[in-house]
Amino acid sequence: MWKPHINNMRLTLVIASLGRGGAERTASVLANAWAEQGIHVTLITYLRDYVPAFPLHPEIDLRELQLRGGAARHFFHGMVRNLKVVRALRKAIRESAPDVIIGFMDIPNVLTLLAARGMDVPVVVTEHIHPAYYHIGWVWETMRRHVYHRADALVCVSKPLLDWFQSAVKVRGYTIPNPVAPAPLSLSSADNQPGDKPGRVMVGMGRLVEQKGFDLLLKAFSQVADRHPDWSLKILGDGPLNDQLRAQAQKLGLAERVEFTGALTDPFPVLRAADLFVFSSRFEGFGNALCEAMACGVPAISFDCPSGPSDIIRHEVDGLLVPAEDVTALAAAMDRLMSNTQERLRLASRASEVVSRFGTGPILVLWRRLFDDLLEQRKAMRSQ
Repeated sequence: MWKPHINNMRLTLVIASLGRGGAERTASVLANAWAEQGIHVTLITYLRDYVPAFPLHPEIDLRELQLRGGAARHFFHGMVRNLKVVRALRKAIRESAPDVIIGFMDIPNVLTLLAARGMDVPVVVTEHIHPAYYHIGWVWETMRRHVYHRADALVCVSKPLLDWFQSAVKVRGYTIPNPVAPAPLSLSSADNQPGDKPGRVMVGMGRLVEQKGFDLLLKAFSQVADRHPDWSLKILGDGPLNDQLRAQAQKLGLAERVEFTGALTDPFPVLRAADLFVFSSRFEGFGNALCEAMACGVPAISFDCPSGPSDIIRHEVDGLLVPAEDVTALAAAMDRLMSNTQERLRLASRASEVVSRFGTGPILVLWRRLFDDLLEQRKAMRSQ
């Protein structure tokens, strides 16, 4: 089988921005890993006023087009702006001379497919969140259904996502989870010893939006807080529900027991010091925050929401799964682990194995197989 030498390979990645978010973090991690392998990586963004939230390898060619920002004034204004984005993307993609183009997330995928139309280059689109629960507007959803069949491959971070898309669009599909990096080695495992601290800390992490279910986490904590006066809750993240969640904590009598840290550039010290991690999302694509907490050796509880947590947590082995959006069940699981240090330690002892299943190395192997398939297929098409 023909395989281009890895050092000669050129990848072009397209994403709206490199602001703080799960897909943005995944794009950055993959770009860095590929650049470390000697692949030439061009990373194109098009939104204004976003600086990269995650560090990038110095060899990555970052092209920030800064063409779009804020909401469109009306439908036709939006069309004109997006046509400008498509033209600029097309020019930037051509200049990058890629062997493979990869789009990240719904709207960037659509724009990338339109920009790459007619180019003799394989295009991969990636989806990171379940479209049945996350709506991008009827215009974009209609366009997505009409252009995704042009993609050479659709990569979804979990099988339920792929199944949904393949029931709606005829496209070649692959399931490749998001990569999780091991916790920084500079942090000692001694930081995470549940029995050695006078107080106990439970952590939730994510953007403060309805999807992440922090209102459900606060309700569950309120049901068990009186039984565990030595426990507190830290919520890592920022977002539009910040004030609403703070008011909820106040109303539940938890104001002195809940800390809202805001978005942290480096959450790992907090995660490594945690006694318990709770993932309260109503829906997901995969669950990066859950993986990162477990990689730090923290026992985890998660709603078994669609989709991702049931792929990540091995129930009763390295964490606990409870029915989606069931606050009573979540509170019961929290109470069980908050009451039992040995149970937390038992689950924590296996939690970091998530890295062996979803670490950068195994995930890069899956991507490499996809690249080989695409380039072999393209070579065969050219020889006909």
